[in-house]
Amino acid sequence: MPENEKSEKLNGEQIKAAVKRAYGERVTGCCSPSSVVPLAGTKKKWVSRLGYAQRDVERLPSSAVEFSFGCGNPLALADIWEGAVVLDLGSGAGMDCLLAAEKVGPTGKVIGLDMTPAMIERARENARAAGVTNVEFRLGDAEQMPVESESVDWVISNCVINLTPNKRKVFAEIYRVLKPGGRVSISDIVLGEPLPESVARNVTAWVGCVAGAITEAEYLRAMRDAGLTGVRVISRWVLSRDELGAFLADCSENLALSGNAAKELDAALEAVEGNVWSARIVAEKPIR
Repeated sequence: MPENEKSEKLNGEQIKAAVKRAYGERVTGCCSPSSVVPLAGTKKKWVSRLGYAQRDVERLPSSAVEFSFGCGNPLALADIWEGAVVLDLGSGAGMDCLLAAEKVGPTGKVIGLDMTPAMIERARENARAAGVTNVEFRLGDAEQMPVESESVDWVISNCVINLTPNKRKVFAEIYRVLKPGGRVSISDIVLGEPLPESVARNVTAWVGCVAGAITEAEYLRAMRDAGLTGVRVISRWVLSRDELGAFLADCSENLALSGNAAKELDAALEAVEGNVWSARIVAEKPIR
């Protein structure tokens, strides 16, 4: 990253461009997804750690699992019924969409929304490979969704809203597209306290789902301000130093800290350890 970009906070368009580029490169094979797959072992073991049943993961196309970059299982919180319309924000390669499609059945529908064309194409390939016909993938921005107002029963999202520059717009859009009485189920990275500027200004940390995170209190307040009710955290998973290292590994050359890359990464981990967690959050749109 040029020095002049390090010295100033990134604007919304810079952040979106970086996120789109990074995830597009991962899914097209340019770059390894290892920095977002913490610890040793297979990706399937990792997603089991996030709360997915191994039997569910095993029957999905391997590409849907390998190119999932979540921090939890939003479907574990969602008692989705047959016939429901589900919207997955930041659907990636489609893993959560394929699992939701089973829940809603042939009379229901799942919409996957992602801003990365390569991810959309990969998700469509995975849906075809799985023989799933009640899911569609749309290219679009979570801050301005190509989804009709009051058309969705459930909104789910897995470690994506933290990547968006304007989270209040996202929550306002969630409120708009939900039917009255519609539900929200989110797994996302949040903070206890604001991040050090050296991490918060780093674009690769945004891509790694850390620098874009806001405090849990601010996150929940933004949801309530959008009109959502029953906003609450069901569970929290505080990331260990090793898990944080996996999220920040790509940042080691770009962090605005002194010393060599390894020392910079170690300093960043020390600065944020115990302050970053995956929160499972639920809410609903009130019935008028």
